[in-house]
Amino acid sequence: MRDRKDQAQNNIMTPISSSSRARERFLEAILQSAIEYAIISVDLESRVTTWNEGARRILGWDETEIVGQPVAVIFTPEDREAGVPQREMTAALTEGHGDDERWHVRKDGSLFWASGQLMALRSDEGELEGFLKILRDRTEQRENEERQRVLMHELSHRIKNTLTVVQAITNQSFRSANSMEEAEQSIRARINAYANAHDILLQKNWLSATMDTIVEATEINLGLEPNRVKASGPAVNLSPQAALAFSLVLHELATNATKYGALSVDSGSVEIEWSVRKNAGDDRFDLLWQERGGPVVEAPSKKGFGSRLVNTSLSAFGDVSFDYAATGLTLKLDASLQKLQYQNCPDAEA
Repeated sequence: MRDRKDQAQNNIMTPISSSSRARERFLEAILQSAIEYAIISVDLESRVTTWNEGARRILGWDETEIVGQPVAVIFTPEDREAGVPQREMTAALTEGHGDDERWHVRKDGSLFWASGQLMALRSDEGELEGFLKILRDRTEQRENEERQRVLMHELSHRIKNTLTVVQAITNQSFRSANSMEEAEQSIRARINAYANAHDILLQKNWLSATMDTIVEATEINLGLEPNRVKASGPAVNLSPQAALAFSLVLHELATNATKYGALSVDSGSVEIEWSVRKNAGDDRFDLLWQERGGPVVEAPSKKGFGSRLVNTSLSAFGDVSFDYAATGLTLKLDASLQKLQYQNCPDAEA
């Protein structure tokens, strides 16, 4: 009689045991299929007890290598010394979860930025059995956010500089003009030259512009005849700040030559030459602006906005000299090539 009763009990328990094993297999399948997440369980001694496929892909250790090892191996030495793993566990116990937003270490020693949480694992009776850690590799997202932050900072910096230059152009143009119409024309032309330089830089992702490109843009912007302006020199890359400065400078020089200098008469011409001179520790950039065949030149009695702009813009990079010879205006620049090409050189002010 007893044997039949035991057999009946076994028959009743069999489907329950089978269902339990099926549920375990189902949960295991879910655990291993979550390959974008590292899912790690640890015991009360902070040693790894389970390690899914996502953890292997993200962190590099195989399950057989890591199970039984302290989970602290995935933390940086600095975080281990600071007690970060223990603080996460304390937060999981007191607050329900411990947030994980920090750098972690892969098996090969490389770092990645992780985002995740640590939660306490409890039995049906509420007894603490361990912890479950879930994290995801967010390195690419963090790098994108950092690039965006840098770009926004750089954009803000450029906008402020641009507004400062435009404000100076506007104020000084009104101050030196004889009429509203003259001021309006000067402002429009100068800002247009500045905008053209921005367009050139945008084509190169705001990294640089070549000297010959800036000269060509000046000729086109002012409608200068090619045979009246002779430009020559090697390929020289300029930083954005230097490119903007040269755009304004060449615009002022060409405008002045068109109104009063060599380009104001049919027989006149302008030569623009630049070269790079080797110098120990700091190569030099030489620029020459030479007007020929124009009216007799006389030194101005006072400096106008144009001459101040030229001198201020170029003196940020080197030594500037003017020669108001009767045969034509000559400008020379002896500049540091490093300053002209260094991205963080201070912006020239109008």
